Amino acid sequence: MNKMMQKHWIMAIALAVTLWMSTAPVQGRNFGRTGPEPGREQGNPMDRLDTDGDGSLSQDEFPGPDDHFLMFDKDGNGFLDSTELPKGPPPRQNMGHHQAPPADPADPGQGTVPAETTTDQTGQYTVVDTDTITFYSDMHEISEPFFGETFYGQDATYQGNSPAYTDNGDGTVTDMNTGLMWQKNPGQKKTWDEAQAEIASFELAGHQDWRLPTIKELYSLILFSGIDPNVEETDTQGLTPFIDTRFFDFSYGDTLAGERIIDSQFMSATRYVSTTMNGDETVFGVNFADGRIKGYPVIMHGTGKEFYVLYVRGNTEYGKNNFIDNRDGTITDLATGLMWMRHDSGRFNAGETGTGAMNWEESLAWAEDLEYADYSDWRLPDAKELQTIVDYTRSPATTRSPAIDPSFSVTAIMDEGGNTNYPYFWSGTTHKGMHAGDRTVYISFGEALGYMQAPDGTHELMDVHGAGAQRSDPKTGDPSDYPLGRGPQGDVIRIYNFVRCVRSVN
Repeated sequence: MNKMMQKHWIMAIALAVTLWMSTAPVQGRNFGRTGPEPGREQGNPMDRLDTDGDGSLSQDEFPGPDDHFLMFDKDGNGFLDSTELPKGPPPRQNMGHHQAPPADPADPGQGTVPAETTTDQTGQYTVVDTDTITFYSDMHEISEPFFGETFYGQDATYQGNSPAYTDNGDGTVTDMNTGLMWQKNPGQKKTWDEAQAEIASFELAGHQDWRLPTIKELYSLILFSGIDPNVEETDTQGLTPFIDTRFFDFSYGDTLAGERIIDSQFMSATRYVSTTMNGDETVFGVNFADGRIKGYPVIMHGTGKEFYVLYVRGNTEYGKNNFIDNRDGTITDLATGLMWMRHDSGRFNAGETGTGAMNWEESLAWAEDLEYADYSDWRLPDAKELQTIVDYTRSPATTRSPAIDPSFSVTAIMDEGGNTNYPYFWSGTTHKGMHAGDRTVYISFGEALGYMQAPDGTHELMDVHGAGAQRSDPKTGDPSDYPLGRGPQGDVIRIYNFVRCVRSVN
C-alpha cells in the first residue's frame, strides 16, 4: 500500500469515527453497513504504519491530518497506541474520476463566503431511514457488494436513522425520530371535503391540535421493505405494505367492493399547484400499498375521491428546509443535515449518452466515483432523502421551473411530447416487486408524465401524477420498449434518469 492510499484510508476512517463519536442525533446517514474494499490489505493498520516498530504511531508516522491525529490521541502523550487507532476497513473511498464542473458564469457567488441562513429550522427535519437492508442487482437480490464492485453504493450500503415508534396505548403512535404523533387507525376512507370538515373538531387522546399531514410528513412513514403488488392481482397473501403494521392499522383495497388491492392511498394536505390528467384539481397522497407518491384528483367521476387519512400533531417545523448556499457548488440543508450538489449530472455531461442521463448501475458508479467541491464522500441519495428537497409550491406549469428550490440548478430536457420539461432523478432505493428487484425509485422534479387512453383508443401524453411524484423505473433496458408507458396511467418509462448526489454533514 503506498503512502497516498494510506492517507486516504486513514482520513476516511477518521470521518467515520468522527460521525460515530458525535453525541448529537445524526440527521444524515452514517456508514454502518459498508463492505470492505476488495483487494485491500486487512488486519491491524499499526503493522503497516509503525515504521520504527515501537508499537505506536508518532505524529510523523501518522499519514492523516494533524487535527485527526490529535483527535485520536486520547491520552495526549503524542503517540497513538493500538487502542487509540481506529479499526476496520475504510467506510468508503471514491476514485476521483469526475471533477467539479467549471465555475458557472451565471453564479458569481461561487468561491465567496457562504450565504447566511435566514430561518431557524436547524435539525428539525430528521430523515427516517427507508428500512432497506437487502441488496439488489438490476434484477435480483444479491449478497452485499464490496467496495469497487458493481452495484456498490445502493441504499442498503448506508444506514440512516432506523425507524422507531412508540404505541402510546391511546390510539396514537409517536415517531421517535421526527417527534410527530400520529393517529393509529385511519378509520373509514374520506373525501377531501370530509377530512377538512372532520379535522376542525377532531379530538383524540385528549388532544385537539390534530392536522392533516403535509406530503413530507406523511412520506416520513414510508418503508421500502414493502412489496409492490401486481395491480391485477386480488390475493394479498405474501405481500408487505410500505408502512409498519406493528404500529399502524392498514388495509389493502377492498376487491369485493370493486377496488383494486392497491387502492390504499393516504391523503396529505399538500395540493398540487398545477393540475393533473385533464385539468383535475389534485392533492398529493402516499400509497402505502404500492410505495408511491402520486397526485390524485380531488374529484373523480363527479364525486370526491376517497382516501385513508392519518391525522398528525406536533413538530410543526417538520418538512421545512433550511438551505444555505455554500458558494462552492454545494447547498447544505441545515434542517436535515444533508449537503447536496447544486448542479446535477447534466452539468457534468455524465454517462455514456453525454447528457447526464444514466441507467441505475451507471448512476451508482458515477456517484461513488465523484469528487466535487473538495469532497469525495458523495453518494446516490435514498428515496426519502431525495424527496426532502422537493418544493411542492413549484411546478413547470405554474412557476416555469422544476419542483425544487431555485438555489438548485436543474438540467432542462425535451420530454416525450417535444416540450421543455425537467428530469426524473434516481435514488439508491430498489422498489421491490413480487418476484424481482428490477425497478428503482425516482422522484420527478418535472411533470410526472403518462399516456392516458381516451375512449376512442388513442393515447394522450399528460401530467398524470404531478411534479414531485415518486414512482419507479426499470434499472436497465431500452425506453423504446415502452412506447405507451406502463401501468394504469401509462407512466412514461425513461430508464436513463439524472443524478443529484448527497453527503452527510455533522
